[in-house]
Amino acid sequence: MDNLTEVTEFLLMGFSDIWALRILHAGLFLLIYLAALVWNLLIVIVITFDQYLHMPMYFFLKNLSFLDLCYISVTVPKSIHNSLTHSNSISYLSCVAQVYFFFAFASAELAFLTVMSFDRYVAICRPLQYEAIMTSEKCCHMAVIVWLNCFIYAAVHTGNIFEEHISRCSIIHQFFCDIPHVLALVSHEVFFVEFVSLALSSCLVLGCFVFMIISYIQIFSTVLRIPSVEGRAKAFSTCSPQLIVIMLFLTTGLFAALGPSTKTSSIQDLVIAVAYTVLPPFLNPIIYSLRNKEIKAAIWRLFVKISSVQK
Repeated sequence: MDNLTEVTEFLLMGFSDIWALRILHAGLFLLIYLAALVWNLLIVIVITFDQYLHMPMYFFLKNLSFLDLCYISVTVPKSIHNSLTHSNSISYLSCVAQVYFFFAFASAELAFLTVMSFDRYVAICRPLQYEAIMTSEKCCHMAVIVWLNCFIYAAVHTGNIFEEHISRCSIIHQFFCDIPHVLALVSHEVFFVEFVSLALSSCLVLGCFVFMIISYIQIFSTVLRIPSVEGRAKAFSTCSPQLIVIMLFLTTGLFAALGPSTKTSSIQDLVIAVAYTVLPPFLNPIIYSLRNKEIKAAIWRLFVKISSVQK
């Protein structure tokens, strides 16, 4: 039966009740988290201090890496802590904060992926106009607009969800305060308002997705006209993994947001949640940066400077 008293904390679902599996989950998540943390932080440092990377493409990569640091830190550390301590509780205010920052960073992730696809479109399809379109001032303005709008967007949705204190069942069948599962606990009026808001937001998400697809279609059509086979292969190897990550992030996120909002969970729900919360921050450094020769050269220059200073 639903608890009729006001909820002060929630109970998150663990990956398993078996201690060995909980340790395995905590260890795996810790490795992924540390790898994402180290690589994204390294990319932010390298792009900030290497003057050869002060270009629009790397400016947005730095924003994306910093964003991924924040994005994966919203959910994964708490999940690791719960698995190790065998305590699945999260306070009401912590859940509110988790929902707010998850909304903010997930929407910022989509926005920066869209901006980066536009940057690549201009660079490949309109190279003569690139410097005039992608000036440093315009890039800074775009980044500021993205960050401000995403935090305002998150405030609106979080305010809708937690407009009234939840006084029903406090069990969330997910390893973090996932929006669909939190919505399953609110009143019908709040659920309807927020579901309509999410549906409208999904139209914007689909618009961004269509824009990115059109951008990459234009990019691929331009690349196909490149006479060099090696040049075409390089461009395809660069753009294809980016499209895979974008489609993974968007399809799983939309499925979770617009799918049936239930009070139970399954392995499928957990896999989908991991796909849009853990994998993008882990894969983005590999796909967008560590496969880039200029980034690797900048990392090597940084290590050379550090080693020379130590000597």
